[in-house]
Amino acid sequence: MKNPWTKKNPLMSMWLSGANAVAGSARGRATAHARRQTAAMITKSTKQMTDFWTGGLLSPAPRKKKRKSR
Repeated sequence: MKNPWTKKNPLMSMWLSGANAVAGSARGRATAHARRQTAAMITKSTKQMTDFWTGGLLSPAPRKKKRKSR
C-alpha cells in the first residue's frame, strides 16, 4: 500500500510555484535597487574625492552679479 503522505498535492504545488515566482520577482527588484544605489554612491564619492584633490588647482567660480530692481 502506498503512503498517502508522500503523494504530490497539486494545490500545494501550484501555491508554492506562485510564491516562488513572487519571491524571485521581489528579489530581482531588490537586487536591482541595491545595485543602482551602489553605483550612485560610488559615482558621488569619486566626484567628491576628485573635487577635494583638484579644488586647490582651480580658481573659485565667479560670483553672479545681482540685477537692481526698478
